[in-house]
Amino acid sequence: MSKSGLHTSVDESIILKIAGGDKTALSDLYLKTNNAVYCFALSILRDAETAQDIMQETYIQVWKSAKTYKPCGKDPVPWVLGIAKYLAYAQIRSQQKHADWSDSFPEPADPRNCFADSENKILANALLSKLKDDERQIVMLHITAGLKHREIAKLLDIPLSTVINKYNRSLKKLEKLAGDVL
Repeated sequence: MSKSGLHTSVDESIILKIAGGDKTALSDLYLKTNNAVYCFALSILRDAETAQDIMQETYIQVWKSAKTYKPCGKDPVPWVLGIAKYLAYAQIRSQQKHADWSDSFPEPADPRNCFADSENKILANALLSKLKDDERQIVMLHITAGLKHREIAKLLDIPLSTVINKYNRSLKKLEKLAGDVL
C-alpha cells in the first residue's frame, strides 16, 4: 500500500499465480489492495466490522475463483472489487431477510481507517459522511482504489457520464463543506 492510500499497480499475473496455488501471491495481492477493498465494502455497508468480514471473504473468494479469471491485459483490481461488491450486496440482502423491522438505523461507519495515513482523517470522515451513498462510493473508489472513472462506471454498473458528473459534483460539495469548516 502506498502512503497516499492508493493501491499500487497490480499485474494480472498475480491472479494467475494465485490460480496456481501460490499463497505468497495472495498475500501480495492482499497487501496491495486491502485498503481499497475495505473502503469499498465500507462505502456500501457503512459498518466497519461487516466491511472487515467482507474484505476477508473477498480474498477467500479470490483464492477460490482465481482459476476462472480471464486475463485481459489490465489491472485485476476491478475484478477483486467486483467480488467485494457482490459479497457486500449479498450481505445486505441477507440482513434484510433477517432484520427485525425497527425504526432505528445504524450509525454510519467510521471510515477513518481508509485515511489512516492522512493528517486530516477526522475532517475527511466528517466531510464524507455528508455525501450521498453513491457519491461517497465514487469518491472512495477513485481516491482509495485509484480506479479510473470508466472502471468505476463498469464496477457500479452506471454510465460513465454519471460517474464523472457525480464525482465532480461531490468534489465541489466537499470543497464547499471544507470551506465552511475551515
